[in-house]
Amino acid sequence: MKAFILLLTLLFIGTVKPDNVVSRFKTPAGFQRVTALPGSFGAWLQGLPLKPVGTPARTYKGEIARTDLYTAAIVDMSIGTQDLQQCADAVMRLRGEYLYRQRNYKAITFNFTSGFKCDFVHYANGYRYSNDHWVLKAKKDYSYPNFLHYMNLVFSYAGTLSLQKELKKVSDPDQLKTGDVFIRGGSPGHCFIVLDVVEDVRHHKRFLLAQSFMPAQNIQVLQDNGNPWFGLDKKSTILYGDLISKAYLKRFD
Repeated sequence: MKAFILLLTLLFIGTVKPDNVVSRFKTPAGFQRVTALPGSFGAWLQGLPLKPVGTPARTYKGEIARTDLYTAAIVDMSIGTQDLQQCADAVMRLRGEYLYRQRNYKAITFNFTSGFKCDFVHYANGYRYSNDHWVLKAKKDYSYPNFLHYMNLVFSYAGTLSLQKELKKVSDPDQLKTGDVFIRGGSPGHCFIVLDVVEDVRHHKRFLLAQSFMPAQNIQVLQDNGNPWFGLDKKSTILYGDLISKAYLKRFD
């Protein structure tokens, strides 16, 4: 009997699809999801796996994050054991993860605040950063653990100021799409990344946002007073909610 129950359980698990952004968040009434191009950064973000419903946002130390009241969901992705993966870092992590999984290693590159171009290919080929120069010190290693070491290096020397300069201005906010970023560089600066977009027949858009924060914490899908769907025509009460404006809208490409 126990063996039969175990078999049924395994069969059931095998038919359940992993919970992700698209499956968790249903479109509001009167809206339809804007389908991202297959294989694109936007499509990858829409498919991000989420931790179980009710999972709180935690810091890298395991403590409940002060932003937990804004949690609609938690992205199922590691945050490390150091205070590194904060707001801009989370956006770069998502972009880097997408490109790494596409094996588009040459495209994985982020600028430090100093202006130094830190690309993954140099790092994977054994070069290490030293005073805005590459120095050959290690063996060639394109493994995922080494990719995470590279991202920690990026987190240490890049931030909202450098990322803001790298991203391109979105000239027409009506063309807002999944993968876009609301960002204001500074000390402190902040940023949000768009995880999904829906629109109605009048082309009014609503979108999901995600962030990390200080100290480093889980990447969280946000909600404002219980509503996860934000809009450029809606004033937000979350921390740094003033950034949800066309004035701060940028994208990677």
